[in-house]
Amino acid sequence: MLDTLNSPSTTDSAVVPAWTGVVRHLHITPRAFLPMREMPELQLIAGKGVEGDRYMIGREEGFYSHKPEDGRQVTLFEFETLVALKRDHSIDLGPEEHRRNVTVAGVPLTHLVGRQFWLGETLLEATRLSIPCRHIEEITGKAIFDPLINRSGLNCRILQGGTVRVGDAVRNVQ
Repeated sequence: MLDTLNSPSTTDSAVVPAWTGVVRHLHITPRAFLPMREMPELQLIAGKGVEGDRYMIGREEGFYSHKPEDGRQVTLFEFETLVALKRDHSIDLGPEEHRRNVTVAGVPLTHLVGRQFWLGETLLEATRLSIPCRHIEEITGKAIFDPLINRSGLNCRILQGGTVRVGDAVRNVQ
């Protein structure tokens, strides 16, 4: 197993590989179907969501609001996926088009499910990978459903709230 280290002092102890990423873009929208607005910072409220966003618990106005989910308080997306869409599929998708709140670079999102990590001063718990939907193709007019399978982002629960800013570090919990 790649995340297991066997040494004289530890036997089969889980080791989380070291990594540090960065927040590249931040977005919110107050309602489904409205364009995402780029923000210099976001307020994350523990146990609730992103202030002003459509999926904030208690004021849900998003496309999936009829299916409220405690583990979808904030969503992340890999900047590297935007690069791969262009390189591998000739699809230009802007960070405002993937409909996630936070675009990060250098963060292994698919490996974080079930783990806690720091997003700036906030502490998150990754609950599950996001699933692409045909709704995003309707909004963007781009055939991105298939290329986004297993690369559609990460849903998280906010354990410790605070302010997240563009340029903040994203790091694993040691």
